[in-house]
Amino acid sequence: MLLYVSNSARESTSTPLHSVSVAGAVVREDSGRLPVIRRVDNGTWELPGGVLELTEAPEEGVACEVWEETGIRGEIEDLTGVCKNTTRGIVTLAFRCKPSGGEERTSTESPGVEWLAPEEVAARTTGVYAVRLLEALDDKGPHVRHLLEKSA
Repeated sequence: MLLYVSNSARESTSTPLHSVSVAGAVVREDSGRLPVIRRVDNGTWELPGGVLELTEAPEEGVACEVWEETGIRGEIEDLTGVCKNTTRGIVTLAFRCKPSGGEERTSTESPGVEWLAPEEVAARTTGVYAVRLLEALDDKGPHVRHLLEKSA
């Protein structure tokens, strides 16, 4: 849902609001494997992430989301992607992280956590989620995308 707030009484001067989310691709140095979570709301496999709180920095938010959803501590390395879903008004910042502690576990938001090899990503995840994971493995980013899809 795209929301608008009006700066004046005239509708033509309204300014769109955007939600900002973060996603963390944690890459194991020994195997190149990446953790994905099974979302409790729709059952899909995705990289850990979520919507930023109003006062939360992106780096703080992605580290928190990775920890909450996987039990893995992630140390931010690079911003690897920026994706704007123009249909839903969501901007997602994707970060490559390296594991820095913790133990893999499930949560109320993610009843499944698995480590995938890069060649398994496309078969287990879909659309922008697979793209974000695979883009985190290259050094060509940050990649910038504008989508008209329902999920970002």
